[in-house]
Amino acid sequence: MTADLDRPAAGPTVLLVEDDPSTRVELARNLRAHGYQITEAATARAALRAWEARRPDVVLLDLGLPDRDGLSVARRMRAEATVPIVVLSARGDESVKVEALELGADDYVTKPFSMPELHARIRAVLRRVGGPLAAPDGVLRNGTLEVDPAAHEVRVSGRPVVLVPREFQILAELVAHSGRLVTRGRLLRAVWGEAYSHEDHYIHVYVSQIRRKLAAADHTGELEDLLVAEPGVGYRVRPATVEP
Repeated sequence: MTADLDRPAAGPTVLLVEDDPSTRVELARNLRAHGYQITEAATARAALRAWEARRPDVVLLDLGLPDRDGLSVARRMRAEATVPIVVLSARGDESVKVEALELGADDYVTKPFSMPELHARIRAVLRRVGGPLAAPDGVLRNGTLEVDPAAHEVRVSGRPVVLVPREFQILAELVAHSGRLVTRGRLLRAVWGEAYSHEDHYIHVYVSQIRRKLAAADHTGELEDLLVAEPGVGYRVRPATVEP
């Protein structure tokens, strides 16, 4: 493990957990070049040791570690802190993605991936932690879209959009976690409660209605791809401010 624990504070700190040396070196070099402070770990044990030494701003976590499954590392970290966890894994199975996200991972990036994609995902989770979408008045904003949780109002370019209560709750939940992949199970529990945690068809129907109503109110085309589906897993809101 190479630790940068004594570097002066600069950009956001990243704990990079990856057992493949060439992949880890390439990722670390690229991230450092973009201003991040990197602590590297090749095993679960090293990752947890670095975690205890210094809480990073974000964790990039491979699941296929040699000494322990990465999911157990995510479970331990999430039990102790709300630091964003972005899983980097070659495991593309839908069930694994859902399990990682249900354990508390903030995003899941399937290998191979591009560095621009990874940078966009990191920026998204860091922005979410900083709460940039929430103005002092409590209104969530994403480009021309405004969601006011207190008033239960939605506006596009200042024009009201009428949503039924369930539609509003789903949209508010997704916009509050803009950029983050939210599983269908999490959405169901947040909106309907534990008793409906397996009624996936509810989400599809309501998301379709939300898309239709936003599209009708949007004259710029900005919100056309706002709600992005990952089949079998869940949905994410595409942040208007994420660079390509």
